[in-house]
Amino acid sequence: MDSKSEHDDGWHKDLVERLASDALIERRRARRWGIFFKLLTFAYVTLLLVLALPSGWTDKAIKDKGHTALIELKGVIAADEKASASNVIEGLRDAFEDDGTKAVILRINSPGGSPVQSSDIYKEILRLRKKYPDIPLYAVVSDMCASGGYYIASAADKIYVNESSVIGSIGVLMNGFGFVDTMGKLGVERRLMTAGEHKGILDPFSPMSEFDRRYIGDLLTGLHRTFIDAVKAGRGDRLKGDDETLFSGLFWNGKEGIELGLADAIGNASYVAREVVGAEDLVDFTSKEDPIERLVNRLGAAAGQALARVAGFGQVELR
Repeated sequence: MDSKSEHDDGWHKDLVERLASDALIERRRARRWGIFFKLLTFAYVTLLLVLALPSGWTDKAIKDKGHTALIELKGVIAADEKASASNVIEGLRDAFEDDGTKAVILRINSPGGSPVQSSDIYKEILRLRKKYPDIPLYAVVSDMCASGGYYIASAADKIYVNESSVIGSIGVLMNGFGFVDTMGKLGVERRLMTAGEHKGILDPFSPMSEFDRRYIGDLLTGLHRTFIDAVKAGRGDRLKGDDETLFSGLFWNGKEGIELGLADAIGNASYVAREVVGAEDLVDFTSKEDPIERLVNRLGAAAGQALARVAGFGQVELR
């Protein structure tokens, strides 16, 4: 009996020790995972805080002694892109309002885009130049400054280019597709019902009438006229080419652009800051959009653009 009792006690003891050991292992494992998730959360929050900080926050020492402000305008100019009017204007305002800003450089690399977004930025540049007359704004072209990009650049005090930059393309376009013959070959009948005589204008499944062509042509001509007037107001008597050439939609390299009066001189951002402004330290004021907000905006814009394509509406662009 004693032997059996001792055996049972030993078995119970082993079981308890094993359970205690397993519990300890699980607790340590849970603690490690807890530490991991805490570190991950800390890293995520830190990243969000860094992204939320205003541009140029690490350059306080530079700002104190005076600097040249830099704003980047890259890519297609559109409401849902980084080069939207709201983003660019935010950066411009921050740059002009900073006490240490000696001059502002708007570095452009864009094929163009929305005439409305381009016009909004153009007008804001003129407003800021008037409000801060002692702070010049220079447009510096990297690879391309075409159409809407040039619309904006023409508001600057001066435009600097590289010899190989592409500049110009002062025109307006609207593109779309027509599927009338395709529908007929497939034996599909288009049933379009509208209220309003011209509500179905530009429907890709209906023939384009002479009225449609004339009406859209007049619309684009009006937008082109606004574009031309803005360029003439900005560049003035520096323009050297004839209107028929300058405003034909053609584009030129940087050297040719200078000869035509579309640009003023050769130079990049560093050159302008150092040799023209005399404050070679560049502080970036480009607006940094919240990544989550950007994702939501892009999803919404993509859905709207998809619906517009299905409906057959072309987008008017300065390109």
